[in-house]
Amino acid sequence: MTSPQNDPAPQPPQGHTHAHTHSHGPAAPVSRHLRKVIAAVLIPFATAVVVGLIAFWPGGVPDHERTGVGFDRQTQDGKVVQVVNVDCADVNAAQVPPTGDTSTPSGREAVNEQEGECAKATIEVTSGDDKGRRFVEVVQPDAPRQLKEGQGVVVAYAPDAPRDLQYSVIDVNRKIPMAMLAGIFALAVVLVGRMRGVMALVALAVSFAVLTLFILPAILQGSNPLVVAVIGASAIMLAALYMCHGVTARTSVAVIGTLISLLLIGLLGSLFIGWAGLSGNTDDNTGLIKGLYPDIDMSGLLLAGIIIGSLGVLDDVTVTQTSAVWELHQADPEMGWKGLYRAGIRIGRDHIASVVNTLVLAYAGAALPLLLLFSIAQSSVGTVANSELVAEEIVRTLVGSIGLVASVPVTTVLAALVVSADRAGPGGAQAATAAPARTGRGRRRKTG
Repeated sequence: MTSPQNDPAPQPPQGHTHAHTHSHGPAAPVSRHLRKVIAAVLIPFATAVVVGLIAFWPGGVPDHERTGVGFDRQTQDGKVVQVVNVDCADVNAAQVPPTGDTSTPSGREAVNEQEGECAKATIEVTSGDDKGRRFVEVVQPDAPRQLKEGQGVVVAYAPDAPRDLQYSVIDVNRKIPMAMLAGIFALAVVLVGRMRGVMALVALAVSFAVLTLFILPAILQGSNPLVVAVIGASAIMLAALYMCHGVTARTSVAVIGTLISLLLIGLLGSLFIGWAGLSGNTDDNTGLIKGLYPDIDMSGLLLAGIIIGSLGVLDDVTVTQTSAVWELHQADPEMGWKGLYRAGIRIGRDHIASVVNTLVLAYAGAALPLLLLFSIAQSSVGTVANSELVAEEIVRTLVGSIGLVASVPVTTVLAALVVSADRAGPGGAQAATAAPARTGRGRRRKTG
């Protein structure tokens, strides 16, 4: 009886076509015994994730009384219907300090604003109970956000303020350009990735759903952020990897390698966040969260962010390494697990260099304004690194990078052990089908 491993193997006269076919097709199936071993590991893990999701399911974001501060404000859509240029002094846009001191930056700015030309914008509310209501917003000449007629804006509503001061512009409405950019991204993914691209978008939607429906509300409900992050990240990992790469042994090895690396990141992150005394409460946003929900463990929230932030890059590394080992085995079915590991780790070293550099630069780019402030203050490197704002980013970057580096040898050795243990199964079949191709090359050399 013909085994299923023999079905996809082509029998052309050219030897190179065999490798080409496998590089674009599905991975050769492993033996039934190995499938059982992998299932024995992953099924309990997946069951534990489902149980965790059910046990910690929040059922929604807890209610709270709005503070009217930062993001915790009532907002509506608005539109700029008219903009008129006026003298800043006529609308009392700025006041010179009572001392008359204009030597300070704030004093000079006040003088410039008082003597310059301001924009007096009329805004119309376009949503909510006060739809159609208009109010006036004065924009100073040095303001970073200038308004123009016909522009969509986001307005904040303060019900307890005097009627003339209840509404104010807080941002520009960017829904249309953001939606267009998202559409271009989705189209590019589908055009290039085809069905894989579609599944990647579905996996992205599932990841976003787990984040917004489970992880964030559960943390706000007071659940342990680390436990919630591990459960949520595991659910995202299972959905994303199996949707994008299929339910195969190759994907299962990548899942196990990712899980081991996530556990390492969690342990290292917990150790160094505690050791470095990082509170996780370092800016206005985290301070507002702590004020609204005092029971939230902010250091745990920091650790949860490290785990979730590392997951996306980990998936890429583990899948790439597993695929590399599988392809090496199919190219040379006689290679043992040590040879596969050595060849795979050489590929992994290149991947490590690029991925770690990418991660560090991503965090550095996000913290660029902060680094500029330290440069302006002419602080030493030690002073900058010791501040909690920068120390958080350093711990986040280094812990995530250690997990990424560790994922390469871990995943490579797992993949090498799994695929080489199958030599009597699909490996033998591959060797048999590869033999005629080698014979064909010999005949061509003889006749040529």
